[in-house]
Amino acid sequence: MSLSLIPQRLYERYDDITPALLHEYGVTLLLSDLDFTLAPTKVRRPDDRLRAWIANLHAHGITFMIVSNNRSGQRVREFCADLGVPYQGHANKPSRRGIRAAMERAHASPEQTAMLGDKLLTDVLAANRAGVLSLMVEPCGGAVTPWQKVLHALQEPFKALCRCRNSEN
Repeated sequence: MSLSLIPQRLYERYDDITPALLHEYGVTLLLSDLDFTLAPTKVRRPDDRLRAWIANLHAHGITFMIVSNNRSGQRVREFCADLGVPYQGHANKPSRRGIRAAMERAHASPEQTAMLGDKLLTDVLAANRAGVLSLMVEPCGGAVTPWQKVLHALQEPFKALCRCRNSEN
């Protein structure tokens, strides 16, 4: 278990993560946050780009599931129903519990699993604590509120460390 806030890999958008890339890491289960990772919170339904990306993952044998802290299950439930994907709600990230429950449902080990998210203190920390590959993306829609702007600024040194580590490999 790692308490690191440094993501293992950093990408601009979710669709920069391809099935080939996931296969390279041995990943057969991709878990993902929803809010600001796949769509801004005000977006109620998935767009065609997201649908195509998930269909491509499935076509290449990658199981996809959303793992969300969202307190109101309605948006997550509707969004996932539209996509035809399962979700693990009330994940309480950075707790490992939601990630472990999702892996159990998908019959996957930590070595076969990656967690995709946009926040260090929830998504990345939960992934690192659970021993799965932590993938981070820039938030969809960017920082809007003053608090989001502060969080983005605080995350930058950790993202810089990730970039530095990956440029050495």
